[in-house]
Amino acid sequence: MTDFLRAPGLAPKIFRFSDIDEFRSWIRNLNVDFTPLVRKIAAEQIILNLPGVAINSVKSFPRIIDAQLAPHCTAIGVTMDEGLPTRINGVEQDQPFIMIGNNGAAYNAVEHVERQFAVIVFTPEVEDRSWPLAGPNFKIFQTSMLAQRRLRTLVKEILAVASGLVEEELAAAAHGMRESLLAAVDAAFADVVPAKWASHANSVRQFQIFQAVREALSANIAGPIYSRDLAKQLGLSVRTIHDAVLRYRGMSLHWYLRLRRLWLVRQRLRAGTHSVKAVALAFGFWHLSDFAQSYRHQFGEPPSETLAQARKA
Repeated sequence: MTDFLRAPGLAPKIFRFSDIDEFRSWIRNLNVDFTPLVRKIAAEQIILNLPGVAINSVKSFPRIIDAQLAPHCTAIGVTMDEGLPTRINGVEQDQPFIMIGNNGAAYNAVEHVERQFAVIVFTPEVEDRSWPLAGPNFKIFQTSMLAQRRLRTLVKEILAVASGLVEEELAAAAHGMRESLLAAVDAAFADVVPAKWASHANSVRQFQIFQAVREALSANIAGPIYSRDLAKQLGLSVRTIHDAVLRYRGMSLHWYLRLRRLWLVRQRLRAGTHSVKAVALAFGFWHLSDFAQSYRHQFGEPPSETLAQARKA
């Protein structure tokens, strides 16, 4: 079920989800696609949209996520918890980090466990603060624990104060809140800690290779994918493709495609318009008993039950 608590005007809005089929991201200017790694979730998003800046505090769930920022804005991402593993832009790590993207930059992550993070989106794009410039991928940095905690605390304080202000008071405070966020991000980037893992995560060439592989896979998700054909299409070696998927997904090409197809089948079944057999075949599952077993294992119910519930609804 989705629980949406709407406050008027500028006030923070809270979205809560207990159903992976109803989850969606409400983050403005950030297009998010995901594949869940669990059956049940308890996710939450707190959204504060102010003139020139938006804060999005998220409690997520185990998932694979691909995100791309809209043009003409700057996004700052900061972890709000500590010591939990995440594969971010192809690098497995458990350190607190801050990341920056601007003007259409993208990132991907594999969140193994429930995570908490915040995304701060400035519009228009921030160009006068001497912040690092992202390329096609978000750039990721490890900052000092002190700077990290100050930014986290500020985000929490702004959300708490905003929830207690009436519309006129929040409008009056909005500019000051934005300036405080800019100063806190300044401090975080001024206190970056050199980290080899962050340098690997910022590799543009490897990220572009994976993005090309991901786009090719997305365009052919319904049919069987053969490594040799994909390599020929992209002008890459089979080894390069397997290494790219393993690096950025943390799993083999075969397993990732199977997981992704199962999720797409579930979304199609919930539309209630096609039979289980028709949907399974449309997404490349020709061995129907094996498909049904995999589907039950992944989602805790047979595909026929998903379809029946959708048609009943």
